[in-house]
Amino acid sequence: GEDLFLASCAQDCLIRIWKVCSKSKQLPETEDNSIKLKENVFTVKDTDTTYAITLESVLAGHENWVYAVHWQPSFSKDGSMQQPMRLLSASMDKTVIIWEPDKESGVWLEQASVRVGEVGGNTLGFFDGQFSPDGSMIIAHAFHGALHLWNQTTINKKEWTPQVVISGHFNSVEDVKWDPEGEFIISVGSDQTTRLFAPWKRKQETEVTWHEIARPQVHGYDMRCLAMIGRFQFVSGADEKVLRVFRAPKNFIENFSNITAIPVEKLCSHQSCDLPEGATVPALGLSNKAIFEGDMAVQQAEDEETFNTISNQYPEVYFQPLILTEPPPEDHLLQNTLWPEIQKLYGHGYEIFCVACNNSNTVVASACKASKKEHAAIILWSTTSWKKLQSLSFHNLTVTQLAFSPNDKFLLAVSRDRNWSLWMKQDSESGPVFSCCAYTDKNTAVHSRIIWSCDWTGDSKYFITGSRDKKVIIWGQCSLSLTAEGNMLDSIKPCSTVLDAGDSVTAVAISRVPAPDGRYIVAVGLENGKIILYTWKQSGQEPTVADWTMCTEMDDSQSHALAVKRLCWRHHAGRAGHNDQNSSEWLQLASCGADHCVKIFNVNRFAL
Repeated sequence: GEDLFLASCAQDCLIRIWKVCSKSKQLPETEDNSIKLKENVFTVKDTDTTYAITLESVLAGHENWVYAVHWQPSFSKDGSMQQPMRLLSASMDKTVIIWEPDKESGVWLEQASVRVGEVGGNTLGFFDGQFSPDGSMIIAHAFHGALHLWNQTTINKKEWTPQVVISGHFNSVEDVKWDPEGEFIISVGSDQTTRLFAPWKRKQETEVTWHEIARPQVHGYDMRCLAMIGRFQFVSGADEKVLRVFRAPKNFIENFSNITAIPVEKLCSHQSCDLPEGATVPALGLSNKAIFEGDMAVQQAEDEETFNTISNQYPEVYFQPLILTEPPPEDHLLQNTLWPEIQKLYGHGYEIFCVACNNSNTVVASACKASKKEHAAIILWSTTSWKKLQSLSFHNLTVTQLAFSPNDKFLLAVSRDRNWSLWMKQDSESGPVFSCCAYTDKNTAVHSRIIWSCDWTGDSKYFITGSRDKKVIIWGQCSLSLTAEGNMLDSIKPCSTVLDAGDSVTAVAISRVPAPDGRYIVAVGLENGKIILYTWKQSGQEPTVADWTMCTEMDDSQSHALAVKRLCWRHHAGRAGHNDQNSSEWLQLASCGADHCVKIFNVNRFAL
């Protein structure tokens, strides 16, 4: 109409609606003492029009700073533009409110409006919200980078239901690993979370979409590294001196089965009956405590009587078991998808930097930040007793990555001191014992800068190292026949020509499934975010120039925007969530980077 409405919001928790209308020429003021709204009058010089501004309404309903306020977009109806009188506000009190004036009185009331939001979690509130063009959906984004989407139900217009959204890390992603069966990935990041992503199989849809379906760990320290111990167990390291071991609760396995359409029987073995339902974090703690079925019943019984005492107004158990058939929304991820922590591993003197688990899931190796030889030792742990098995001392500075060979005979370590060390397993009465069988030193080193990353070929014959000096080298050959004479040290030397990757190499990975012609498929991640795929083939005794073939360089739209932190190939051919497990055409590569992204690439072996 003629009037203009302006909405403003502020840190006083209020929203004000102002009305601007044009005034006819000033009439002489009549002397009446009636109470009127105060008008602010101003005149626009060029047109000589006078406008009056009055405060139309004050909307009080939020309990914290209001960060955003938006009118619902106008839409065309019967050839004319219609502007609905509806406002959307987002606030730090974890709610989003839709306001509209009452139909009869025209007064803006919160009763005529809708309030949605999130409950629980150690988050702050919402920064902004938007209407969809037709006003039937609202999207908001919260302090932790998460998106929230609500949809108006068609039957009851007052009812809004949460919808599935995409989510991800809101800081650098430091490590990513495939589950051994290749059905999901777990990533850890500097946003202090561990997140589990899996493909969502919908009944009607052919397209498979990936979603975050659990957040096993919400921590108080920046996460640094993780290793899968079998299918539903992992160990993670953060900027603290302990490693923490987590195991999937029963609730997760059931929901994972619903979302990915894999039957529960296939997922869990005999020991699933004694698994806890879920986990919760105590109010001032960092450790996820297991919750069993009994605990939840006790919780509800206590609620009635004891609420009046202060300590019971904040319950310890926030976990609510939910049966999911679709990926959960953010507030659910924050508190109902935690995994119970089953063990802490103490032994390192500084912040944990890298961790690895062998393929038979019996030994975990870990290392921490170090500037002296005594702190740079690698510690081996048993996954059955969680006791310390061995301490391997060799490097002088931080060990940056550890990798067990696929046949579990060797452990490879690369370090900030620009050298690598190779440890061989000997079985003794007391269990496996690793001893150093090969290494580089000042005279034999090829890398002149920190070695960031390493990996093994699927046949355990060769390993690869990638460094800040832009070099990628393949070393070998690690055959077990040499070990008897003990001349392993001389036999392992560069098997490839030195590959210049063009920028600092921050991640390398070799697919366990070779290319059709038997060449190894190598992914190289760079500090500038690029990912390049090469194939490599051993050529005779002396490496020749033709051993590396560059297959493809991801274009900028597919690459990361900042350094690639980790690359990880799926162990088997095929694509997760598709029924082409037996087709050997596709491989999948997961990558994570400092640009907060986790990416999954489908790589066609036959096209390389």
